[in-house]
Amino acid sequence: MTSKDTQRYQALKEMMESRASELRQGLRAMLSGPADPVEVRDPEEWGRTSAEQDLDLTLMEMQAETCRRIDDALQRLEQGTYGSCEECDEEIPAARLQALPFATLCITCQELQEESPTYERRSLPSAWVSPTTH
Repeated sequence: MTSKDTQRYQALKEMMESRASELRQGLRAMLSGPADPVEVRDPEEWGRTSAEQDLDLTLMEMQAETCRRIDDALQRLEQGTYGSCEECDEEIPAARLQALPFATLCITCQELQEESPTYERRSLPSAWVSPTTH
């Protein structure tokens, strides 16, 4: 690995560690939430409160998933496999890694995976994919 590669990987590592730290702080703040439960007075307010709680939960799940993906990327960096496509073993372009530091696939393999019917079936609820018979 050249000195330029080492510097690039060090910069990526620092960026990912910083982002993961920010996400974890945000998760801790969301989890601690208000100490007192919110008093709901009417059905409309309850619906709004419920929707806000659902949104908070979704955001927490997304942040936790991003933290996991960053941790995985840091592990690959330590193992020396970071930047290699998991499918074809080709090098993932630096611009892609800069934009999406936890990318595990090159653009070509990512596009192929997204176009794959099995990928669609895994990502959609089965009721949407399976034809219903009446």
